Amino acid sequence: MIKRLQKKYALSEQGAKDLVKGCIACVFQHITFMLPVGLLYALVGDLLGGSIPAGKVAFYIAGCAVCVGLILLSTYLQYNATYFATYVESGVRRITLAEQLRKIPLSFFGKKDLADLTSTIMADCTFLEQSFSHFIPELAGSIISTVLISVSLLAFDWRMALAALWVLPVSFAIVGGSAKVQERLNQKAMDAKMACADGIQECIEAVQDLKANNAENGYLCGLEQKIRAVERRSIFSEFGLAAFVVSASLILKLGIATVALVGSVLLLQGTLDVLTFFLFLLVVSRLYDPLQSALQNLAAVISTRTNIARMNEVLDHPIQQGDSRLTNNGCDIVFDHAGFAYNTGETVLQDVSFTAKQGEVTALVGPSGGGKTTVSRLAARFWDLDRGTITVGGMDISRVDPETLMSLYSIVFQDVTLFDNTILENIRIGSKDATDEEVLAAARLANVDEFAEKLPDKYNTTIGENGCELSGGERQRISIARAFLKNAPIILLDEATASLDVENETLIQTALSRLIRDKTVLVIAHRMRTVAGADKIVVLDRGTVAEEGTPEALLRKDGLYARMVRLQAQSQSWTLA
Repeated sequence: MIKRLQKKYALSEQGAKDLVKGCIACVFQHITFMLPVGLLYALVGDLLGGSIPAGKVAFYIAGCAVCVGLILLSTYLQYNATYFATYVESGVRRITLAEQLRKIPLSFFGKKDLADLTSTIMADCTFLEQSFSHFIPELAGSIISTVLISVSLLAFDWRMALAALWVLPVSFAIVGGSAKVQERLNQKAMDAKMACADGIQECIEAVQDLKANNAENGYLCGLEQKIRAVERRSIFSEFGLAAFVVSASLILKLGIATVALVGSVLLLQGTLDVLTFFLFLLVVSRLYDPLQSALQNLAAVISTRTNIARMNEVLDHPIQQGDSRLTNNGCDIVFDHAGFAYNTGETVLQDVSFTAKQGEVTALVGPSGGGKTTVSRLAARFWDLDRGTITVGGMDISRVDPETLMSLYSIVFQDVTLFDNTILENIRIGSKDATDEEVLAAARLANVDEFAEKLPDKYNTTIGENGCELSGGERQRISIARAFLKNAPIILLDEATASLDVENETLIQTALSRLIRDKTVLVIAHRMRTVAGADKIVVLDRGTVAEEGTPEALLRKDGLYARMVRLQAQSQSWTLA
């Protein structure tokens, strides 16, 4: 049962156990709430008999005290078993989702927007937190306690019991039967919310471009439509929920009328005493109120299916696993008949084979869309191949744990990601245990000191979100400094000097020449002069290796590489008319 609850509600094992405890606590609480009814029944019986025996006065006083004590105890247990346990589980769920996302291949993120994943971790978890503290335990407690009370009523007087209980299956069937309708409405509402969240995030990220093109008004009009769509879908969803819950509640209230009607008939026939009639009126008045809340809770539980499905999509996604030990002999990177396609089905690489040797610089060049960046991502196992193999020093990287594998790599991406922290701490990400002296040495190698020393707080200057206080070239030099600091045996450079001016590019290349000694270097570049000094060039075109060799050999071959060199030479002579 615990495993089923884990899967059904995206819970940890302890969370599933706590949910069971919460349900049991709610059952106990609902039963204790019925104890005063039994005590009142006994008291009315004695009053109808003429008087309360002297010995029973103390009994009723003690009974009241016991009822109050049990209700307080059950409420305390119910509160601890539902609210406190739910808050703990909510934290565990968020951490579990984050840990799962850390292990999922990057291909998953190509299908997901940032706003969608943020909503899963935050909003969906918050909604389930409310469900597990307010809805599910109360629903289970109401149902189980009602079943136990129903059995007792049937044993007491089956005729009156049927008059009181026939509305229960009908009411719950109405709400339960609305599950598919509610799921469709909730899914459409969720889609509208995600579209709106994506639009808001996109607007914030692209506000500079929108202003530059005088496109704010047009974009905001479209965003307003998305917000209105959320409003409409929320109304439809609430109306769909209310239509079924209100109908079921009306049916539930008919139970009071049928109890009164059947009881009156049986009284007139003389087959039912007044005390029993009174008992059933008391019971149904107490029984239907929590059941009306149970109908609302049932509808709310049905609504959680959309949120749970979104979390299970993350939790059930295959993760990248492998051996935590490195068995490579050297750091030669070998692509052997590698084939790869993204989720769109479009083939990016097909039958790619080449070797990037340790101690050499291997440059990947070619037209845009040829697969250069994909090759670098595959080399670091950010994605897994569809066919073929990639080895590092003879070690198949698909069998190595990604985090263990990354200890071999220093990577500088074309798109730099920095944190709202100091320059010093942004560089220290390359090696969290590095001393300040080591960080500063890496910074000097990457020519960071050229601009850092001019800032008011020098290396302790906070650079803003994603380094917004810095220029593109300055941000890229910090990223390169990280790679220097990590000092891994394999270096991947994806357009690492794209945002640098000629002077800084020359300085960085001089520093790189010191760094890459005895290391495997894989460089992606569009500037032909950037890779002119490479030991080997691999030309990728339409996902295949069009040619490979030294720069001199490829120039003599007069193929695609030579053509690209000529085109760039021509572009340098271009001037404004």
